[in-house]
Amino acid sequence: MDSDTQGVFIGVDVGTAHARAGAFNSHGALLATASNPIAIWHEAGNIVEQSSSDIWSACARAVRAVMKIADVAPSAVKGLGFDATCSLVALDLAGKPLTVSMSGDPERNVIVWMDHRATAEARLITETGDDVLRFVGGIISPEMQTPKLLWLKRHLPATYEGAGLFFDLADYLSFRATGSTSRSMCTVTCKWTYLAHEKRWSDSYFERIGLRELAADNFAKIGSEIVEPGTALGHGLTNAAASELGLVAGTPVAASLIDAHAGGIGTLGDRDRNGEPAMLLDRLAYVMGTSACIMATTAEPRFVPGIWGPYFSGMIPGLWLNEGGQSAAGAGLDHLVRSHPAYAEASTAAGAAGLGLLDFLERRAVARFGNPAEAALLAREIHVLPEFLGNRSPYADPDARAVIAGLSLDDDVDSLERLFLSGICGLAYGLADVVDAMRAHGIPCRGMVISGGASRSSLVRQITADATGLTVTLPMTAEPVLLGTAMLGAVAAGVHQSIPEAMTLMSGVGRSTEPTAPHMARFHAAKRRVYALMRQLDRESRSAMADASAQGRGP
Repeated sequence: MDSDTQGVFIGVDVGTAHARAGAFNSHGALLATASNPIAIWHEAGNIVEQSSSDIWSACARAVRAVMKIADVAPSAVKGLGFDATCSLVALDLAGKPLTVSMSGDPERNVIVWMDHRATAEARLITETGDDVLRFVGGIISPEMQTPKLLWLKRHLPATYEGAGLFFDLADYLSFRATGSTSRSMCTVTCKWTYLAHEKRWSDSYFERIGLRELAADNFAKIGSEIVEPGTALGHGLTNAAASELGLVAGTPVAASLIDAHAGGIGTLGDRDRNGEPAMLLDRLAYVMGTSACIMATTAEPRFVPGIWGPYFSGMIPGLWLNEGGQSAAGAGLDHLVRSHPAYAEASTAAGAAGLGLLDFLERRAVARFGNPAEAALLAREIHVLPEFLGNRSPYADPDARAVIAGLSLDDDVDSLERLFLSGICGLAYGLADVVDAMRAHGIPCRGMVISGGASRSSLVRQITADATGLTVTLPMTAEPVLLGTAMLGAVAAGVHQSIPEAMTLMSGVGRSTEPTAPHMARFHAAKRRVYALMRQLDRESRSAMADASAQGRGP
C-alpha cells in the first residue's frame, strides 16, 4: 500500500456494463482498480433495464477486490465516493426494488439512461414550454427523469403510485451505503429539473407536466434535501453496507456525481504538466464511453439551444455547467464494426496479434502513412452519421438515426478499416457541432481535455483535434472518472476542503495533441459538409415517411 499518511480514498464508478472501483492516495496517485460486470436487459421499443440489487453487489465485489489488489486495510480507507449513469431507480415504501418493467420482475427496477421508452412523454413535456425547460436547452430528453416518471404514470401506474422513493442511480448508491435520502445537487439539477441557482423545485412545472403528486411532502419521493457533491452523508457507512463492502462502519461517504461529471472533475485538473495553474473556464471536458459527454464550465449562465444547462453547481460548486453529448459513441462505433462482413476475420487477426479489434484496425490504418493524421484520408469515400440512438445535442432529436453513404460491395478487412475510420470521423464532427453551438453563445472552448475508453487512441485524439481545430489534452491520470469520484471521498473526509481544492491537489493535465497541416483541416471541413447533408437527408426522410403514413391512415 502507498505510504500516504492521509489515507486511501475509494471511488466507485457504475457505467452501463460494469461497476468499477479505484483506490487513490490524497495526492491522486492510483493504487489499484477492479471491475465487475452488471446485468442488463434489452427489449423491443428502446427498453433497457437493470437491477439495483445486482449493481450494488457488483460494487461490493469491486471494492473488496480493489482493496485486496492494493493491499489496503479497511481502516486505511478514509473516504468513499460513488458515481453512476443517470438511470432511474424505483423503490417501494420499504425501500425494496419495485419493477419498472412490463415483465413485472421486481428485480428489473432501473430504467437505464439509454432507454428511450419515454420519447413521446419527452415530446409532451417540451410542448408545455415551461420556463424550467430553458435550463435543458429548451427541449427535454427522454434520457432525463421526468419523462421516464411520466411514462411510469401512464404505463405502469401501480409502480408510480406504489413507489416510496425514486432515485438517480448515483444517489441510490449513496443511500444504500448510508441510509441517507439526501440527493446530490449534480443529479437532480442535471437530470430532474431542480433549480439549483434558486435552491428549489418548480411546483408549477410538475403540475403542468402531469406529475403534481411528486410535489407532496416537499418532494420527498424525489428529494427534499439537496446537497452539494462531496458533502458527507448521514453517519457514514452503515454496519450492513460496511460488511458488504469490506470497510469500516462510519467511513465517510460523499454525495455523488453522475459518471461523466465525475470524469469532468478528474479530467480538467487545475495544473498542467509543469505544475502551472490551468485555465479551467477555457477548457472543455470530453468524456468518452458508451455515450459521450462534452462539458463546459462558465462563471455566468450561458443558454445554448439544444445543449443541456446551464446548471448551477452541476459539476463544480459555484460554477455553471453546460453539457452536450452523443447518445451513442463507443456503443455506436462497436455496432458499426460488428455489422461489417469482415468483422469475424478481422477479430481473429486481432486476437492473433494480441490486440483488441479497434486497436488492430487503428494500427493497420496508421501504418499506411508517415503522418498518422493522414490515416483519416482512408475515409474519403465513406461517410457516417452515427446517430444510432438519436442526437442528444445540439439538435436534441431523439428520433434521428444513423446514415451511411458511400458503401460498395467490398467486404474485406480493408473496407472494414475504412468504415471504422469513417465512424471515428462522424463522432468528431458531432463533437464539432457541439463546440460550434457553444462558441456561438459565448462559451470560449479554447481547448479540450479528453478521457474515457476511446481517448486512449492517439488516432481518435488526432482526428478530434483536426476536426475541431482544438488542442486535445489527456489528463495526468489514466482513470479520471474513478479519480473524480475518489475526490468526493477525500472532501467528505475533510482531507481536502472542497472539490476545487481536491482538483488542484489530486489531478492535472498531461500531454497534448495539436491540429495538424491545413490540408487535413480542409479534408475534415469537406467531410463535415457531407455530414450535414446526411443529417438533412435523415430529417427529410423521416418527415416524408411520416406524411406518407398519415395519408395512408385516411380520415
